[in-house]
Amino acid sequence: TLRKPISQSSMADWASKNLNMHTQGIFRRRISISNMLSWNGGSIKKPMLITSNRTIKKEACEMFKLVQSYMGDRQTRMDRNHVALVMVTKCWSMQGLRDELYIQLIRQTTDNTCYRSLAWGWELMAISLAFFSPSPKFQSYLEGYIYRHLDSDENIAQRIKELVDLKNKKNSKSRKKRKQNTEDEGLPISTYAKYCYRKLQKVAVTGGKKGLRKPTVEEITHARNAIVTPSLFGSSLEEIMLRQQDMYPGNKLPWVQTQLSQQVLALGGEQTEGIFRIPGDIDEVNALKLQVDQWRIPSGLSDPNIPASLLKLWYRELEEPVIPQQFYKECISNYENPDAAVAVVQLLPELNRLVLCYLIHFLQIFAQPSNVGRTKMDVNNLAMVMAPNCLRCQSDDPRIIFENTRKEMSFLRMLIVHLDTSFIKGLV
Repeated sequence: TLRKPISQSSMADWASKNLNMHTQGIFRRRISISNMLSWNGGSIKKPMLITSNRTIKKEACEMFKLVQSYMGDRQTRMDRNHVALVMVTKCWSMQGLRDELYIQLIRQTTDNTCYRSLAWGWELMAISLAFFSPSPKFQSYLEGYIYRHLDSDENIAQRIKELVDLKNKKNSKSRKKRKQNTEDEGLPISTYAKYCYRKLQKVAVTGGKKGLRKPTVEEITHARNAIVTPSLFGSSLEEIMLRQQDMYPGNKLPWVQTQLSQQVLALGGEQTEGIFRIPGDIDEVNALKLQVDQWRIPSGLSDPNIPASLLKLWYRELEEPVIPQQFYKECISNYENPDAAVAVVQLLPELNRLVLCYLIHFLQIFAQPSNVGRTKMDVNNLAMVMAPNCLRCQSDDPRIIFENTRKEMSFLRMLIVHLDTSFIKGLV
């Protein structure tokens, strides 16, 4: 569901308070906000946003050149993948640069008369959102900008034509002209905007790439491909099943769910103390995520906590939780009633029901007394660590969240103890 973005006047007010107004000419006249936020073919001498950090001031000007290089507006010897990697790594390592990059991308994708450059600017924004979020202060501004491009393809084509006509009138005798192109040289801008909008909602909550290892070229390529090819993580169950249709047409369950579950068991997870509670090494989990998204399970895994952590992440990042939102109230209302809790499962859409039953069947293996003795993870502990990955409380009230957390755990515990999942054994 799309939230109503901040108004145009609020965005203008934000810009007037936070933009580091530039000047031009020998009289140092201030550039207007509209010009500050329109495509620029030259360089900048100071950051776009107000900052007192000297390092940010220096890096911001260099980053603007990198943005221009990625978009094809400045010549460079580096390939675009490497340009993106340098930029993303800088911002990932230096939090103060992130908003600066996003405002620079907003500038360079506004009133841009070259469609290819425009598309590459949006592509870079999509890639960046895979690694880090803007600050909470800047998020609403970026969200408002992206929102206004969700259905803007006709307007963009018309605007480019108007700007090109205007420029041609002014520069009719000029020999040097920037390449103008209104033809479709890639995806529609609305496709990038819709992807960025969804990605922004998620990264604002998850916080982007974690761990100590810096971004890699492989991750940059993966982030770009995800614009067109939905990831196995963060998508809806329906999208995931549609994506695996060609490779595993007979599967009734998501490949990623069954494969990671089987890996946990194959590595002796049901005999590992603290399984699902002790997190796997975050960099190893990130590396496995990248491979799983390419339909590969490496053979060198040894720690069951790594696939276990990734499995929890997969459930948690689903666009809609395994138990859809419309069934949430019914779940927390029946957290003490075994029959009513089981009845809720039967009401779920078929795909959600199968995915949930597979998960419960999987957890029932760990709940067996012979395994609990080794893992120290009884049914209460299992319910505690898995409930947040299956149910999502929509309230912002801390008291309601706290109260519902207990009910969510109790509901999942009811399913682990009472749900008959014997039919799952022959199902993949």
